[in-house]
Amino acid sequence: MTEQITSPTWHVAGDWFDTCKCAIPCPCTFAQPPTEGDCEGVLAWHIREGRYGDVRLDGLNVLMLGSFTGNVWEGTHTDAYAAVFVDERADDQQRAALGAIFGGEAGGWPQQFSEIFNAEMRGMDVAPITVEIDDGLGAWSAEIPGRVTARAEALAGPTTPEGARVQVHNAPGAEVGPGQIATWGRATTDQADAFGFSWNRSGKSSKHFPFDWSGPD
Repeated sequence: MTEQITSPTWHVAGDWFDTCKCAIPCPCTFAQPPTEGDCEGVLAWHIREGRYGDVRLDGLNVLMLGSFTGNVWEGTHTDAYAAVFVDERADDQQRAALGAIFGGEAGGWPQQFSEIFNAEMRGMDVAPITVEIDDGLGAWSAEIPGRVTARAEALAGPTTPEGARVQVHNAPGAEVGPGQIATWGRATTDQADAFGFSWNRSGKSSKHFPFDWSGPD
């Protein structure tokens, strides 16, 4: 008889964003197929406040490279691949906690998204991850030196009021789960060279979502 492992109570909240190959705005957020039928990009999480049982996770970062073909939200996509980087500043307990949460083993939304995306893992590594989010959401960025660079600026145009942000409420395909607001951006740098993922582009879609998750329920 296999013993079931029960996760402690946990909660993480912070900032998430992506940069991808889709045109602006990325159709995936509207639960539609990617612009070119397939998508690849960078997904970055910055935990502002977090705990896993008694283990504090404040200030730590996680980054993922991912790709797929088709519509993720219909469950008809194929060729889903991912690679994950965990913040090198995390100690052993924090790394284990991040692995349990973001790997889906600890329940909550990450488990649901993991089951939806159902990606084949190409690799995992511990790395120096720098994530910066402007207070007014004017720009956001993430970098792993020599391997990943993702930078974006808030989307704006001639009729956007000064300082205002282009946002979507109740997105039908929100990677962070329901109830959060998407702020749209334009990627100024989107580069990756790790675990078989390789691209270098700019001018495509980016979006920022806050996230607020808890578990193990």
